[in-house]
Amino acid sequence: MNAAPDPVDPRHPGGEAPAISAAADRARAQLQEEIERVRRGVEEMLTEQNAPLNDDIRRELNDLREDTRLYVKKRVRRSEKKLKRSIERIDDRTRGLEKRLDQLDDERKLAEYRIHSDTERMLDGLLQEVRTIADRLEGKA
Repeated sequence: MNAAPDPVDPRHPGGEAPAISAAADRARAQLQEEIERVRRGVEEMLTEQNAPLNDDIRRELNDLREDTRLYVKKRVRRSEKKLKRSIERIDDRTRGLEKRLDQLDDERKLAEYRIHSDTERMLDGLLQEVRTIADRLEGKA
């Protein structure tokens, strides 16, 4: 019945909250308009029949208006809670991804340090071997 996308759907990250709020606002406004139209229609019908709007009918109309207001309020609150949980889950996932990115950056830095240190040791060893060879060649000459 609801034409708005499900705010919990993880396939639609990011910009879904404003669209859902706008759809909820439109639906709420349409529902209120329809209720007012029915209420006016009942009042007009009673006026056309030259029947005064008695207290029972007025009370029933007011009860209907109040029930509808409470129903809409409950549905909106439920939708907002659902949206809030969805946003919290996305925030949790974002924090987890940020943590993983930080770990990967730390691992990359350690790998770079290891590569640099190993390369430096290897070059030091080669230099030592070249010096040893040079010393031997000088001693023979």
